[in-house]
Amino acid sequence: MKTLFKHREILLGLVIIMMVLGVGSRSPEFLGLENLLETFNDTSILIILALGQMMVLLTKGIDLSMAANLALTGMIVALLNFHHPDLSIGLLVIIATVMGLLMGAINGLLVWKMGIPSIVVTLGTMSIYRGIIFLLSHGGWINAHQMSAPFLGLPRSEFLHLPLLGWSAIAALLAVGYFMRYSRTGRALYTAGGNATAAYYTGINAGKMQFISFCLSGTLAGFCGYLWISRFAVAYVDVANGFELQIIAACVIGGVSTMGGIGSVSGCLLGALFLGVINNALPVIEVSPFWQMAISGGVIVIAVILNERSNKRKGRLILRDAVLANQTRQK
Repeated sequence: MKTLFKHREILLGLVIIMMVLGVGSRSPEFLGLENLLETFNDTSILIILALGQMMVLLTKGIDLSMAANLALTGMIVALLNFHHPDLSIGLLVIIATVMGLLMGAINGLLVWKMGIPSIVVTLGTMSIYRGIIFLLSHGGWINAHQMSAPFLGLPRSEFLHLPLLGWSAIAALLAVGYFMRYSRTGRALYTAGGNATAAYYTGINAGKMQFISFCLSGTLAGFCGYLWISRFAVAYVDVANGFELQIIAACVIGGVSTMGGIGSVSGCLLGALFLGVINNALPVIEVSPFWQMAISGGVIVIAVILNERSNKRKGRLILRDAVLANQTRQK
């Protein structure tokens, strides 16, 4: 049992399974394959964004502008599709992704070169991006009837009973997982946030790693800008307003430390699925939306406490090992 509790991801996976089975006992249709796939599909955008936030958190940063980035890139491609419906959807996706990358790069440069705390930078750019949306749209909306059928239909096209939106999340999980595990830059993100001294002596520029992490988070947010708008078929100033809290919550619940250096792709996936199951399950068992917010907030607080306790325990173990090694050398 102690081994089980040491493996947070196994425990979180079991909790998710218990939640699904518990809700299924009240509403058997919740356990249907179609509903489970729909739940994953609904959570896909959160999964992709959580992966981007994880890379920033690993370097001791935080990106509060991801939802605003998503909203701005989504509005840009929606306006382009409205005024130029003949533009290929692939080109629009590329435009959204590149725009997201540029906005992430702005955040990263301000943090890296100017030395401004990331929370201050991204709070500022979040407001700027929302303001730009208002200027571009004049406060108006782009609705489904103003968008082309291919623009709306691409994420809904199915393969093996799962929409392309869900496959996009799977592709992001595989790509980020490979990047973090096998690439030098991916491993450097852990070192830059987890041990600044080791990063310095191994030639890793912590500021540059933060810049790269913001570029990657911005890229994923821009890509999700198209996915969100085409998924919900509406673009306006307040799209995804407050969604950055869900993104951070998914990371924290999944075991990503806000102090840097600790986190995994599988943890992000499970944290996002946990929130996805809650968001889909609570209405099924007729829980008030206000209680849904309270429950989600309570889970986040508990996850933060567990993370901090785990980090302190690891710190004590490292200190103990260092002391023992020193005593051995003295003997």
